[in-house]
Amino acid sequence: MASSEAAAPPAGEPAPRVVDECRGVLFVYSDGTVARRAAPGFATPVRDDGSVEWKDATFDEARGLGLRLYRPRDWERRAGRRLPVFFYYHGGGFCIGSRAWPNCQNYCLRLAADLGALVVAPDYRLAPEHRLPAAIDDGAAAVLWLAAQARGGGGDPWVAESADLARVFVSGDSAGGNIAHHLAVRFGSPAGRAELAPAAVRGYVQLMPFFGGAERTRSEAECPDDAFLNRPLNDRYWLLSLPEGATADHPVANPFGPGAPALEGVEIAPTVVVVGGRDILHDRAVDYAARLKAMGKPVEVRDFEGQQHGFFTIDPWSDASAELMRVIKRFVDSDGRFD
Repeated sequence: MASSEAAAPPAGEPAPRVVDECRGVLFVYSDGTVARRAAPGFATPVRDDGSVEWKDATFDEARGLGLRLYRPRDWERRAGRRLPVFFYYHGGGFCIGSRAWPNCQNYCLRLAADLGALVVAPDYRLAPEHRLPAAIDDGAAAVLWLAAQARGGGGDPWVAESADLARVFVSGDSAGGNIAHHLAVRFGSPAGRAELAPAAVRGYVQLMPFFGGAERTRSEAECPDDAFLNRPLNDRYWLLSLPEGATADHPVANPFGPGAPALEGVEIAPTVVVVGGRDILHDRAVDYAARLKAMGKPVEVRDFEGQQHGFFTIDPWSDASAELMRVIKRFVDSDGRFD
């Protein structure tokens, strides 16, 4: 499926029409072409007070994939030790989003400042041009890039001078939360941990993870049409991102669906699952955490009553976002232990 601006059709042929659209950013045409706008369809100013420095780096040269690194400018005076590493994978239903979007930038600036961490915000390939599991593969590649910086010298100077690779945390918002789940499964095995050495993941934070299923949950069935993430958009994301012909019970969408790998024997690092009371994904995420906890996995839910999908990136300075930052900071400061 080509990704480009829609070209003019030959004379006498009807113009391609838009058959799918996501948030005024992604347009899929009847002839199979895809057009994207670089900027999001909402205006959000970046609030950068200068207390955090940031830069971009490339983690996959062949695919042109980059990431953005953030750290407090006064990091050398903080706590007298290296900074924990905190990954943040953006949301967008696997179809839209970027590390450079202002909502992502604002959230990462606050993460770096409040956590006192080296924040790593990778991009990943987007659907429908690159259907799943491409995004999950790219998510793994970004974590492996971090580990590679410590091998053989010549790595990124910020990682070399300020990162504590023994204290890595992996987080993601919505689609990024789904990525975090799959990385927890991959890197929880002995082979996965060896693959990451000398880096070690201490914990995961899944922020309103984007899971699916053929059978509706109550929060999906009762989701109002004016929700930030509603049923039509939720279903459109899966239609565009899953392998052609797959349903929402595909293993990349539904960790407990038919054909999904059994998780009973998987070692999963401590995981915080954050949900919002008004989020369409609320019940599915709560059920996900409950099932893992019943298997003896170290998983806890933090339920933010009355909050909608993505509240922490919509307004990173709200009272609810401040409480979320406190939850995450306690988790990171305790090296993956719960309150």
